[in-house]
Amino acid sequence: MRKFLVVQTAFLGADVLVTSILEKLHTFHPDARIDLVVRKGNDGLFVGHPFIHTLHVWNKREGKTRALFRLSGRLRDTRYDHIINAQRFLSTGLMTVLARGAEQVGYAKNPLSFLFTRRVQHVIGDGRHEVDRLNALIEHLTDGSRPMPRLHPTAKDRAKVNALLKI
Repeated sequence: MRKFLVVQTAFLGADVLVTSILEKLHTFHPDARIDLVVRKGNDGLFVGHPFIHTLHVWNKREGKTRALFRLSGRLRDTRYDHIINAQRFLSTGLMTVLARGAEQVGYAKNPLSFLFTRRVQHVIGDGRHEVDRLNALIEHLTDGSRPMPRLHPTAKDRAKVNALLKI
């Protein structure tokens, strides 16, 4: 069984967009283990997500660096086949490298990308949607078709919305 880790610790909008590659990875690798790292506060978006095996939460308020090293150690223990870093930040680059997956994919603009096994260009202003830039991270594992973001609200979430809408 293949093991994937997707790292996206930015803000809520970025987490919604990263669901596109979770969907596509599951479509192409339905038996794979797909884990996700998000920042504390965004984890509620993924509660009950049917394709996520383990949701890792990086709580930066507990001491950003200490929490990063502690989480990276737990990630390393899983021995991922593919770590997909969906950000261009030093901290997630360090997390990706420390987790030591067999393949580490990320954007070439990440300061630690020289340590990744696969680097992808991330160009803003070229007319492409962010979903297409995210897809470039996994095209070699899937295909070139555009994935679409998708949320998986729980029954409890739907009931809350229905109550608000008085349906």
